[in-house]
Amino acid sequence: MRRAVVTGGTRGIGRATADRLREERWEVLVLARQPAETPHRFAACDVADADAVRAVFGGLDRVDALVNCAGIAGTNRLDGDDALWHAIIGSNLHGTYHCCKAALPLLPDGIGRIVNIASVLGLRGVPDQTAYCAAKHGVVGFTRALAMALAPRGITVNALCPGWVDTGMAAQRYRELGITPDQAAAGVPTGRVASPQEVADAVVWLLRPDSRGITGHALPIDGGGLALP
Repeated sequence: MRRAVVTGGTRGIGRATADRLREERWEVLVLARQPAETPHRFAACDVADADAVRAVFGGLDRVDALVNCAGIAGTNRLDGDDALWHAIIGSNLHGTYHCCKAALPLLPDGIGRIVNIASVLGLRGVPDQTAYCAAKHGVVGFTRALAMALAPRGITVNALCPGWVDTGMAAQRYRELGITPDQAAAGVPTGRVASPQEVADAVVWLLRPDSRGITGHALPIDGGGLALP
């Protein structure tokens, strides 16, 4: 049975991904800071903590796929609290780095897969999201560099860059912006907000054998938003 580790796997895109992989008959280990009801194997782990990540992966003998979904967001301006900057960078960027580094010895050559959940904010900027944009741009750059480093081993590394997705994180952002989900959807060319399951489907596609020629890419899932002038 193929084995996957999904970080941030108890809610949102991470939960949808873990559930989708289970449907595909993967054995899934879910990592999250706080326990939650889940049908999957679970390990408490703050991915921003390198020692905690090493401890979890040190107890595994093989990982066929790593999906990095863990992350936090928040309104962050340069006149704001430095602690929020470091927390967002730590969870989104450092966490992705720590997990990839710990997984590398466990990934099999030829079939190993890494998928990092970035964001459309890893491809463009938003004024009050300095930390989140910096972190997700970093995830995209890290993905491209790691893909080149692992290409000789036949291990693919890709990023997905969702726009609006129907998650708790999006609901928090709606409140910050003072908009409704319908108003958010109206700003998307396709006129709709994506579901977590749609992103999970894209993850599954990138983990399949017939995607082995795809590596080093940052694929938007944004309903055409980045195509706008």
